[in-house]
Parts: sequence; structure tokens; C-alpha cells
Amino acid sequence: MLDGDPAWEAAPHGDLQVHSTDSDGALPLEEMAEAARKAGRSYIACTDHSESLKVAHGMSPAEVAEQGRRIEAFNAAEAASGSSYWLLRSMEMDVFADGRGDMDPDITDGLDMVLGAFHTKLRDPNDATERYLAALRNPRVHVLAHPTTRMFGRRRGLIADWPRVFAEAARLGKAIELDATPRRQDLPVELARIAVAEGVRWFSMGSDAHDASELVHLPIAMATAASSGISRERILNYRPANEVVAWAAALSAGERSG
Repeated sequence: MLDGDPAWEAAPHGDLQVHSTDSDGALPLEEMAEAARKAGRSYIACTDHSESLKVAHGMSPAEVAEQGRRIEAFNAAEAASGSSYWLLRSMEMDVFADGRGDMDPDITDGLDMVLGAFHTKLRDPNDATERYLAALRNPRVHVLAHPTTRMFGRRRGLIADWPRVFAEAARLGKAIELDATPRRQDLPVELARIAVAEGVRWFSMGSDAHDASELVHLPIAMATAASSGISRERILNYRPANEVVAWAAALSAGERSG
């Protein structure tokens, strides 16, 4: 699918879901950042897990602040050397059934971008549409991460009225993630096409890498986008890092003022 348009991989792009030992990754953040640079990424979003996900060593507020200081130091050193490589202060925040995030807004408001994700009750056979709508309406959530929660060989994922979910994402201007983990591939192509049909404007791509070897999976998300009719102009990763940060800030500001 990507062979017919080499620009999918050749055009400058970031990776908007990367993990480190600050939560459940295998390498320290700085090493993951260097591995992503070597893999050809222009920037990455540092999306370690939030506080309530104990199984993934979710970060406490103090740990979020400490990570933020290290990211700022990394970015300052890059800028001083004339490099445009950049790390986004981000987080994969757990979102509860009522749409609340598990981190205080004072914490998330200091981040460049927040991915909202479900990590509990993932085998619930009941319709989860209202759960999705509540998550999208959380003003701190910019991106709905690995939306269906499916995992091949483990769970089929949640059930929802997907046209209604994507129509709400479109109304609010939220982004929908294309998670490139081979066992996830979430969104699947058939749902990504529905998202396009319902007017979703923005998509993000994340390798969801927890180790340097997993960074190579990002083209799976590119192939999903290409197969679904999603142009690169609608994918945040192909925007410069500062534009992604500005997009998230404007989205949050608009929701709070509304």
C-alpha cells in the first residue's frame, strides 16, 4: 500500500505515542528519543501512562513534573545545538467511564498534548457509546487513543455506535488515533473509513513503542490511513511539532471558553 506513494515514509513526520521507563517502557526517555531520531522521526510525543494505571507504573504528579523538567532540558540542548528535533510533553491518560481523567487538570494543563485512553472494563459486552462520548467531551483529551481497545488473541474490543462516536469527535475537533502496534492495528481500516465519512478532521499515528525495536511499526498506521482515504494533510504527525502543540492548546482553550 505504501509502495505507490513513498512520501508516506519519506515526508518528515513525528511519532505521537512513545513510552519509556517513566512508566512501562523498556528504555529511559532520553534513549527512546535518540532511537526515534535514528528511526527517522522529526519529533515524538512522550506519552507515558498516568497515575491510576498501576500495572503500567503510571506516573504520579511529582514524576510527571520531573519528566517535564528532563524534556525541557533535552529540548533546550537540542535547540542550542541547532537541532530542530523536539520532544512533546504528553501523556496517555486513563479516562474513566464518566469521562473524567485520572490526573488533576493542573497537571494535564501543563502538557503539550493528552491522549485519552480506556484501560479498564475492556471486555464489557455492553454498548460503550456513552463512555466514548464522555471521553471525547473531556476538555483535557485531545486524542482518543487506540479507540476500540482490541488486542488480537486477547479481546475483541469495545462495542459502540461508531458513526455517532466519530460524529462527536468531528463536532469537537478531536483527533482519532491510528495505533500501529501489530496486535492492535486500532483503528481498523473499516472503522477509519467510517471516521472519514463522519467528518473527523484530525488523526494521529502512534507506534505505541515501549522499546526501540517497536518504533519500526509506525508504517502500519500509515498503511491504515492510506487504505482508508485519509490524506497526510489530516494527520497531525505530518505537521511540525510547534503546530501540533498550538493545535492542542487552541482545542483546549476553545472548549473551556465554550
